[in-house]
Amino acid sequence: MTVHFSRLAGATIATTLTVALTACGGAKVGDSTTTGGGASAQAANCGTFNLAVNPWVGYEADAAVVAYVAEKNLGCKVTKKDLKEEVSWQGFGTGEVDAILENWGHDDLKKKYIDEQKTAVEAGQTGNEGVIGWYVPPWMATKYSDITDWNNLNKYAAMFKTSESGGKGQLLDGDPSYVTNDEALVKNLKLDFKVVYAGSETALIQAFRQAEAKKTPLLGYFYEPQWFLSEVKLVKVNLPPYTAGCDADAAKVACDYPKYDLDKIVSKKFADANGPAYQLVKAFSWTNDDQNTVSKYISEDKMSPEDAAKKWVDANPDKVKAWLPAK
Repeated sequence: MTVHFSRLAGATIATTLTVALTACGGAKVGDSTTTGGGASAQAANCGTFNLAVNPWVGYEADAAVVAYVAEKNLGCKVTKKDLKEEVSWQGFGTGEVDAILENWGHDDLKKKYIDEQKTAVEAGQTGNEGVIGWYVPPWMATKYSDITDWNNLNKYAAMFKTSESGGKGQLLDGDPSYVTNDEALVKNLKLDFKVVYAGSETALIQAFRQAEAKKTPLLGYFYEPQWFLSEVKLVKVNLPPYTAGCDADAAKVACDYPKYDLDKIVSKKFADANGPAYQLVKAFSWTNDDQNTVSKYISEDKMSPEDAAKKWVDANPDKVKAWLPAK
C-alpha cells in the first residue's frame, strides 16, 4: 500500500487503524499479538514465529494465510507484530521480527539492514505485482477525458480545492508513513496542488467510494493489488514515465512510480536456522487475485483474518501444499 506507501525508497506506508480493514499500525517493536498454535506431527520443532503485520489490508491477507498455515500445518506458535514498515525492519536485529511478507521496494532499508547491518536477507518474491500512482474516480475520467494526462491537471486544479488544500487542488494521500513521492512530484512537475493525508487506507478508500457515488472531484494516491478496485474501477493518471534511476534523488523525483515485484524479507538468524516457518515463508507465493480475494473477505465480508484464511486455504489445497516443507 505498501505506497512506497515512498513505498519507494525514503518513505514508508501505514497508520494506526482500529477497524478490521487493516492491522493496528502504531505499535513499536516489542508489542505483539499471539495466536494459538495448532497441533502438528510434521513439525513439532517449529517453535515461535514472529511475523510482522504492516498496516494495509493486502498485507493483512498475506499474514492471515501464512499464519494459518504455519499454525495448522506446521504447529508453529505465531506471534503477530502490528508494525509500520520501517519499524518492522528494526526488529530483525533484536530477534523480535522473523519475517516481513510484503516489501515494496525500500532500497534504502535493504542497504541499511541487509548490506550494512547484515541482520536481514531477502527470501524471494511474493508473486504479487505492485503498482502505485495517482487515480481519479471513473466518472471523472469519463466526463473529462484528458484529465488522465498529468499535463492537464493544472487546468482542473480549482475543481479539486478543499478546506484543507490551502487554495490549491487537493491530492489525497493515505498515511504519511506510506511509500510516497507525491510532495516532490507536485513541486517538481509544477502542479498547483497540495498533498493532504487521509490518515489511513480505510479513509482513502471511503473518500474514493464517496467521490464516485456523489460524483464529486477527487485525485488521490492509490495502489494495486487492492480489492477495492473490483468495486470501483479507479482510473490511473499518466505521470511522466518511470525510467531506471529517475527516483534516485527523492527531492528531485519527477517521474511515475516503478512497478514493484513485491518480495519477502526475513531476519538472517531466522533464515540461517532454516526451520519450518522459514521454509514456508520462502515458498509462499500467490497472485494479486488471491490476495484481493482474502482482503475482501476481511474488509468487506467482515470475516476474521483466521476465518478468511481458512476459507481461502480450504479452496486452494494445491497451492498450500506447494508451500509446505518436505516431510
